[in-house]
Amino acid sequence: MNKIQKTKEKVCTFYVSDYHFEMKALPYISENLKKEKSITILTENDLEETMKKLMSRTNLNESKKNEILKINWNNNNEEKLEKLKEDIEKEKEILIFIKGKENYIRETNENLIKYLNNYNKIKIIDCYDMAEIGEKIDNIVENYNIILNTSGEKEIEKNQ
Repeated sequence: MNKIQKTKEKVCTFYVSDYHFEMKALPYISENLKKEKSITILTENDLEETMKKLMSRTNLNESKKNEILKINWNNNNEEKLEKLKEDIEKEKEILIFIKGKENYIRETNENLIKYLNNYNKIKIIDCYDMAEIGEKIDNIVENYNIILNTSGEKEIEKNQ
């Protein structure tokens, strides 16, 4: 279990491609934008072009598309961490997606600790690459209580 898990709400999800991640995250992001949450995407690879392409193919209205595209989809995490500090100072509710390989997710969670301190208005969604983790999915899921799928958050049933 990650140290950060003890104080922050942690969720996991799994994806097979950048487009799959974006399609899965899109309804959840849209819902949280309505609630005026600050959304940060910490990603191992740049998602700006795939997100632009996805937005061009969705039937969302233009203002919603623009709102989603305003989220920083690049992999410039230092800039995003500075924004997180500002959001914490403003006491905003924060939603963070950490998308990448298992090592990237673990290291990013460890690095976030110094930015988050004891801030609790935060939800972190660790997004794992299925091609990398393969059959280790059960081992990963054991560390979470909630999973995000296309229909939203679902509590993970634990075998006793």
